[in-house]
Amino acid sequence: MPRIHRFTSPQGRTGPQKRTALTTAAVALAVLAVGTPVAYATLGDEAPAASRSTASALATRGKAYIETRLLFGTERPDGGPDVTDHQFLAFIDDEVTPRFPNGLTIQDGRGQWRDSNGVIERERSYELTLLYPASEARVRDIQIERIRDAYEKAYAQDSVARLEERTTADF
Repeated sequence: MPRIHRFTSPQGRTGPQKRTALTTAAVALAVLAVGTPVAYATLGDEAPAASRSTASALATRGKAYIETRLLFGTERPDGGPDVTDHQFLAFIDDEVTPRFPNGLTIQDGRGQWRDSNGVIERERSYELTLLYPASEARVRDIQIERIRDAYEKAYAQDSVARLEERTTADF
């Protein structure tokens, strides 16, 4: 009759028992590995709650506004002289301020774009930022389009870029 030998581990467990113990240990390690981030997140719960209340307060602060940015180039495609600072500020006084008397922001810039002939143009530019209540969007849209048209005609521009974004503002 053949003799079957069972090998015993140092802890006294045999083959199938050893596999069960190893499987149990692996499962326990997996649970600990997955549970550890949860435990850390739970332990640090005080800070996120404070952050959430601050974020909530910030989200409710202010009113709905629209931010419109217009990008004005200064080189004339017809070969005329560049728009000067004096000319641009006079344009702001005549065309923009009467429509947006509550305020605006102007920034100097450098830009590039492809003109109607496919040529890359690099030029000095201005960025005009207008901020107004979202409830005025329909009326302001017409005013902004008039500003764009006036600049394009006055300085022989191909276009004035317009970017818009909904936001909240508190003054």
